Amino acid sequence: MNAECDDGMRARAAAAMRALASWAAGPEARRAPQAVQDRAAIILMDDLGAMVAGGAEPQVVQTTARLGRSSGPAEATIFARGAARFDRATAATANGMAAAWCELDEGYRLAPCHAGAYLLPALLAEGEAEGSSVGDILEALIIAYEVTTRMARAFPFGTPITVHPHAAFAAIGAAAAVSALRRHGPRQMLDSLSGAASMAFAGPFRHAVEGALVRNAWTAAGAWAGLRAADWAEAGIGGLAETAHDVFVGSFRTGCDPAHLTDRLGETWGVLDGYHKIFACCQYTHSALESVLALHRRPGARDRLHGIEEIVVETHPLGLALTTVEPATILAAKFSMPHAVAATTLLGTGGQDAFASLTLADAEIAALRRRVRLEPYGAVGAPPNDRPARVTWRFRDGTAWTEACESARGGADQPFDPPTLATKFRENTQAVFPAMPQAMATIVAGEAASRARSWTDTVRIMTGKDGA
Repeated sequence: MNAECDDGMRARAAAAMRALASWAAGPEARRAPQAVQDRAAIILMDDLGAMVAGGAEPQVVQTTARLGRSSGPAEATIFARGAARFDRATAATANGMAAAWCELDEGYRLAPCHAGAYLLPALLAEGEAEGSSVGDILEALIIAYEVTTRMARAFPFGTPITVHPHAAFAAIGAAAAVSALRRHGPRQMLDSLSGAASMAFAGPFRHAVEGALVRNAWTAAGAWAGLRAADWAEAGIGGLAETAHDVFVGSFRTGCDPAHLTDRLGETWGVLDGYHKIFACCQYTHSALESVLALHRRPGARDRLHGIEEIVVETHPLGLALTTVEPATILAAKFSMPHAVAATTLLGTGGQDAFASLTLADAEIAALRRRVRLEPYGAVGAPPNDRPARVTWRFRDGTAWTEACESARGGADQPFDPPTLATKFRENTQAVFPAMPQAMATIVAGEAASRARSWTDTVRIMTGKDGA
């Protein structure tokens, strides 16, 4: 592409960013249909549950304690045992660390992007500090989710992905959410988004596959940076309308399709294109795990597990990148197709138990990991069938069993029903916060009083501190 074409694309991207910021700051963005509002409540529930689950992890506990040493006045709650309260930026950072730790947060299906984990840590801290209503929180969630996912689609990374989306988009999601909650005007919204885009960083995608735990800190850093970008916008400090293009196209060498920033704004809603997880691992493995569990349901399957000679996994291009055979950390295991398939084969679950630290050194799982072979799936379909898998158990007696899955459960085409997600939330939260499942159930059910209540009071109820 020549320089003239580059300049033309940069100008179109800038114009689209101005339009997106203007929409996000305007009244139309706050008129989401009821179904969209209800979907936002489910995202709030699912990602809050992921924060509570992650908040119990040893490294997160240690990090939170260290953050507390330098916190300012208590403004917002840490969603972990004890429900400590820090200043809003510190709370956003701590909850951001927990949000994606267990790989149980929801995600966006049309691009690599976990918008909820990017925007909610900062949004919930800001909302608690300012006494915003639950309805205000849901409104800002919808707007920020729209902005973040549209930017992820407008500036797509190629395959294999080089920069992890947590590093690329977390600050943008946080900035969009805080600006929406503060009801920034178009100029401040654009300054907030452009400032946050300039603070995107090149966290290598391979860090997740190789198990570098700093990957789980990218949502924490993004929460802090995005909140500060919203602060700085109020002082007139921002980037340019061209900043997103310059960062993503110019520095990260992504594609660029500015139409995704503005097409059908207010008609389509990103929250409706999300997915939720039951499996505690990278979504790129999920169709393979669905196939493994289908094999498990065959009569006599358990009696044949020890006769498996080899497991062949035919998978999509994103799945082919998850090649680690000897994962060094739990994170690496969650991004390892060999581990996910081997552990699920032997344990009969793709939940937390399949990725516990003990599974990394389990001799039987390790031996089977080494007998997992990845192959291209062949003709990969259009979304939602763009992440398929076919799994074959080849037995020592020469026979073979095969099952395939075109699209894993949890997306818009095969959504989990609300009771299933409520059960997941209860499992993630009840031991730490016994009152949290019922309090969240009323929000998800659309109870008017629950959505009108302040988030501050809601948090007190959820954490059992309403009588304190």
